[in-house]
Amino acid sequence: MADEQDKVIRFLADPATHGGAEVNHLETHGAHVFLAGNEAFKIKRAVRYDYMDFSTLEARERMLKRELDLNRPAAPQIYRDVVPVTREGGRLTLGGDGPPVEWVLRMWRFPDGAELSAVAARGELTDKLAEELGRVVADYHARAPRREGDGADRIDAVVSELEGTFAGMRDALGARRVSAFSEGARAALDRAASLLSRRGRNGRVRRCHGDLHLRNLVLIEGQPVPFDALEFDERLATCDILYDLAFLVMDLQHHGLDRAANIVLNAWLFAQEGAEDDGLAALPLFLAVRAGIRAMVEVQTASVAHHATASDTDARDYLDYALKALEGTPPRLVAVGGLSGTGKSTLARHLAPGVGRVPGAVHLRSDLERKALFSAGPLEHLPDDAYTDAAGRAVYDRLLERAETILGTGQSVLLDATFLSPQERDGAATLARRAGVPFFGLWLEAPQPTLTRRVTARRDDASDADAAVVAKQADRDIGQVDWARLDASGPLDDTVARARARLSGR
Repeated sequence: MADEQDKVIRFLADPATHGGAEVNHLETHGAHVFLAGNEAFKIKRAVRYDYMDFSTLEARERMLKRELDLNRPAAPQIYRDVVPVTREGGRLTLGGDGPPVEWVLRMWRFPDGAELSAVAARGELTDKLAEELGRVVADYHARAPRREGDGADRIDAVVSELEGTFAGMRDALGARRVSAFSEGARAALDRAASLLSRRGRNGRVRRCHGDLHLRNLVLIEGQPVPFDALEFDERLATCDILYDLAFLVMDLQHHGLDRAANIVLNAWLFAQEGAEDDGLAALPLFLAVRAGIRAMVEVQTASVAHHATASDTDARDYLDYALKALEGTPPRLVAVGGLSGTGKSTLARHLAPGVGRVPGAVHLRSDLERKALFSAGPLEHLPDDAYTDAAGRAVYDRLLERAETILGTGQSVLLDATFLSPQERDGAATLARRAGVPFFGLWLEAPQPTLTRRVTARRDDASDADAAVVAKQADRDIGQVDWARLDASGPLDDTVARARARLSGR
């Protein structure tokens, strides 16, 4: 069978098969992909692993057709059809009438460098793109079909498979890492089991993407599009939606994109309107298991492609990340206050990735929570009746309610609001005491002309504040502020450095 597939590989790699177009041949642990002209052709490797069996022609045909059905709804710009490679008079032909010797998934080729892995490598994964990515994934999960099943049993099965596979990878991964992963993952699963079972009963287990990392997302007309969903095992792809997201968050952090990972998580959570806040208790386990899967795949890919050194190093890095996710860094509550235009949200976005356990604090912003309360889009301008005293109290109640739930999961929270009244500031400090977590209040200050200039220059921002709002706030008696005061009138880097120093106790 391997000899027969080798002939197909040479056939698809031959420019003559594609009208003379240059062919780029890519390999993964489960597939060969051939890029030629504006088309892409994918075949499954004739391999069999414990978790994936493409060893027969029938299985490869079935899996390619399943891949087409799964991905075309989310990425119709890419997926076309499945055609056979046939033998015609001793020669191979694509889509001929002879007996099939292999099956090919035909796709439209997206531009080189459009994968988010390449976008990120160029330093072009902006905050705006990260936000959109979180929303796109949330929308994908909203459309994903619900499935029956116990969430704890599903993760237990994955952990068990990893333990069994890692037993044969101790040389590549390191015996200490393997043992520490098993011990940490088992302890985390014990703590989260009842939550995972409840999430399964409440519809959080769905037929998800299953392989949601940067190489399986592509920019098409400026929008991130998921593709290449896991097709070979319904059991593995049927999972908790937060577990599905965890793969992307973990992958971003593996590539050193902590800020983007934090923004993606926050955008996804905001799209869930608070319904996923309590699920964050399972996030460390989900991140660790996803990293463990990547470690396993790296070792297996190295074995197939015969380049063990680099892949084993990457695999060990993945497992080190898994152990970090399982560490259990205690949560804390940070609040950033000040008049409109002081740069609260900008500072909060810089601080959040470094607060608490990976991937950082959940950033709760009053401007966004207000929009959610009034069923408005983030950039939709709200009417005056959304800014009454009663509406303001409702916004702060919502902020504190969400914060308390999230702190209870072990995830840190960063509150971003004006906090102009002593009652609002006291509410944040009281919440921290009730939750038993450290509290840090940061108060940003800048001259009124600076604030007016900043709010006037805003574009595409959730805040509705303008110069009149700044003037009204400046005239207000806000009482005694006992939070750490920071001059926010200068360069952002200076403000961020001072804020981090305060949070670290310097």
